[in-house]
Amino acid sequence: MHRSAPRLSRILACAAVPVMLVAVGCSSDSGSDGKKNAGSSSSGTASSKPSEPTVEPAKFTDLPDPCTSIGKKTIEDLVPEAKKKGGTAGGSTDLSVRGSCSWNGLDDQGVKGSQYHWMDVGFTRFDSDQALGSGAKRATEDYGKQVTKTKAVEGAKKLAAEPAAGIGDEATLVTYGLSKTDEDFVYATVVARTGNVVVTLTYNGAGYAGAKTPSSGDIVKGAQKAIKEAIAAVGKTAGADESPAKDDAKTGAEDTKKDDADAKGDAGSEDSPTSKATPKS
Repeated sequence: MHRSAPRLSRILACAAVPVMLVAVGCSSDSGSDGKKNAGSSSSGTASSKPSEPTVEPAKFTDLPDPCTSIGKKTIEDLVPEAKKKGGTAGGSTDLSVRGSCSWNGLDDQGVKGSQYHWMDVGFTRFDSDQALGSGAKRATEDYGKQVTKTKAVEGAKKLAAEPAAGIGDEATLVTYGLSKTDEDFVYATVVARTGNVVVTLTYNGAGYAGAKTPSSGDIVKGAQKAIKEAIAAVGKTAGADESPAKDDAKTGAEDTKKDDADAKGDAGSEDSPTSKATPKS
């Protein structure tokens, strides 16, 4: 009996050792897991992507009325005897994004024949977009496309293209000749960009019934004068709620009512007079 008591004590002591080890092991694993979790949390925070830079806002948020973007005096000088002094507006689903207007007239000079002129101005505005880029960047891309398109005119003769200084942020002048309705037409197209707006103006002329063909220099000078006024109108529209252009718009509307019959005839003609308008030599 005396021998069995010490032996029992030793057995109990040995049995207690594994329990303590298990407890220590659990405590150690818990600490390890805590460190791992802390590390993964910090690494997740460090790997988060920075936010994308904001695209600069567009400079212009609206467009002028195309038919009043060029002064009345300029229209009278460049398109004498215009059928519709207020111009013929082109179709558009949103005039704050895209718009155009054209004028044409046949100036009868009696025995000297007749001078025919046609002019068209078009505006396209681009908004800034986070995915597509700033309005100015998008306009620059379209500007290049319009220049390329103009230089690819079918049947153009003696085509030449060169930078046009002093017009908007950038501009290109394209000149060429075309033969239509048995007459020689002289063309000048100016494609320009101002901020996030692209302006394209085409001006041409021809002599009928024995009249001389207009000089390329006069056509170019007229086109440059007109597009400068159109670009100036873009700037005025951006910061002015009221402008003289609105009064011109009323006059244009009155002209439109008076010349509805001519409008139908003009819709299908771009740069040549109708057969009724062609004078007899």
